[in-house]
Amino acid sequence: MEAEIETTEDAVLGGRLRLRQPLRGHRVGHDAILLAAATGARGGELAVDLGSGVGAAGLALAARNPELKVTLVEIDPMLCALAVYNARLNHLDGRVKAVALDAENLGALKRCGVSQDTADRVLMNPPFHDARRLNVSPDPHRRLAHVGAPGLLQRWTDTAAFVLKTRGVLTLIWRADGLDEVLGALAPAFGDVAVLPVLPRAGAAAIRVLVRAVKAGGGTRTDYPPITLNDENGQPTAAAEALLRGGKTLSLADA
Repeated sequence: MEAEIETTEDAVLGGRLRLRQPLRGHRVGHDAILLAAATGARGGELAVDLGSGVGAAGLALAARNPELKVTLVEIDPMLCALAVYNARLNHLDGRVKAVALDAENLGALKRCGVSQDTADRVLMNPPFHDARRLNVSPDPHRRLAHVGAPGLLQRWTDTAAFVLKTRGVLTLIWRADGLDEVLGALAPAFGDVAVLPVLPRAGAAAIRVLVRAVKAGGGTRTDYPPITLNDENGQPTAAAEALLRGGKTLSLADA
């Protein structure tokens, strides 16, 4: 792994988690930590992290819940190898495993022990940039992590519906301007939707939405007040610091 790519080892969540990740290309950002903060879990449950990258969100969730089991699913073998390393690095490898496969390949998921109606939680940060709308990165790993083919969100949501138990919970993060796409993808199998916008600063338009939905849930929708990342001086807000460094959870996780 080290011979193939340059990596760094970085502290996240105020040092509660250490992650080995590529020096260049796809690196852990706010999205993964926000996703973990928006995801609830209880001891004895199984959570599946689709598109886990080096494992940041799933490992953060496992570190917060000492009896939770987590399966990290990542299509990029290099990032998956780093996720395996990171589980060991954080002494979570007894409860967290990483598998290198396509989140859309249900047969491969079943062969790895993630069968139909087995998971209590799914969290996912799918590649949400459209290659038709922007210039894609020349780095193949970054491109794979950030750019999705048309229909990817629906296919990943279908995978979540497949692996979740009835009343299991899906939590995802997506572009804020794509909320209607998210709601459409959820409609066939999920209900009781909750939405929490993420603002870069007060008064600005949202850049992300965190969405929680229940498999076979009802028709309700709950809109939560937004989380604002930076103040007018460009400094992290106290609420953002509590999440990104302090390891606090969002109210969405308790819904």
